[in-house]
Amino acid sequence: MRKKKQELLELDVAELLDTEEKQAAYLSAEFAEGDPHYIKIALSHIARARNMTELAKKAKIPRASIYRALSENGNPEYETIQKIVDAMDMQLVVVPKGARLEIHV
Repeated sequence: MRKKKQELLELDVAELLDTEEKQAAYLSAEFAEGDPHYIKIALSHIARARNMTELAKKAKIPRASIYRALSENGNPEYETIQKIVDAMDMQLVVVPKGARLEIHV
């Protein structure tokens, strides 16, 4: 008796980030966790959800530079992150550790 192969569907997180509120909640959660690798991945997902070309224009950063900075081996500088976040019409907010951060989606 042969077993049927089960296909795994690939999940594109960018497709799930269809509102500014979801994007902000996702990015806020990753910043709260504090792992730079996952912050970079979250920024990449949101940038793709928002149309990388338009985001690059708004951030005044070449599209290729954003791709490179947010790639697996990328290491974006703070200035680049700030420009990307600004172009997303978001802001970074700091709260004391342990403070309850309410995120509404």
